[in-house]
Amino acid sequence: MTDPLVPRPAATVMLVRDALLGAASEIEVFLMRRHAAMEFAGGVMVFPGGGVDERDRNADIAWFGPEPSWWAERLGVDAGLAEALVCAAARETFEESGVLFAGPDNDSIVGDASVYRDARAALASNALSFADFLRQEKLVLRADLLRPWANWVTPKEERTRRYDTYFFVAALPEGQRADGENTESDRAFWSTPQAGLDDFAQGRTFLLPPTWTQLDSLNGRTVAEVLAVDRKIVAVEPHLAVKGGNWEIEFFDSERYNAARNHRSPATPGGTS
Repeated sequence: MTDPLVPRPAATVMLVRDALLGAASEIEVFLMRRHAAMEFAGGVMVFPGGGVDERDRNADIAWFGPEPSWWAERLGVDAGLAEALVCAAARETFEESGVLFAGPDNDSIVGDASVYRDARAALASNALSFADFLRQEKLVLRADLLRPWANWVTPKEERTRRYDTYFFVAALPEGQRADGENTESDRAFWSTPQAGLDDFAQGRTFLLPPTWTQLDSLNGRTVAEVLAVDRKIVAVEPHLAVKGGNWEIEFFDSERYNAARNHRSPATPGGTS
């Protein structure tokens, strides 16, 4: 038996906003569907995110908010990786949704990030590093806008690629808008967590366990409540097991997840495999 692949550090950001539905305010989260032809997780609903780039490390940028040592303690990693994860979270969110957690100083945030459209494309093509972009535009990374939320590790049984993914949550900055103008997704939209869970259970979309679990954790909260939560980050590493000829995913809430997954139509991709 071959050794498991070493998981690559990654960062994912759940962008949230309060949406007025009638007289009540309900939280919405930004979701994207990966192109079906993508080698990894094709056709799956995800939040903006991706692997840590080596250039996210030792970035030497203007930074406002909790220091890397604070993030290191919260995430359970060393300060160097903590800084890289926060940079990766901000970079990937900008690349994939156009939302930028930065401003000209410690007290302000970019109002219209579309003015950096060319830089966004250069970042996505790896022609530009996030640190160089921030320095060139004299922007301060607003780490205070992000909150640590969860940590999931791809199962050891996965033989294509594995990630050690840290989930962050952040409110959509005032004046900015999220879009799906990237090369990895073919659909992007705001959804209530409940609608996202329902779409999965009814076979209209597909969610991997980390995304399903995070939607479930946001469900029923407001943005203010989410941002006020002091989460204890504990790594979750699911296990893949064959049951009845099918792969099933085992984790702390897998009974509910597998029940929703198996409720799906057999004709739905990912429904019974």
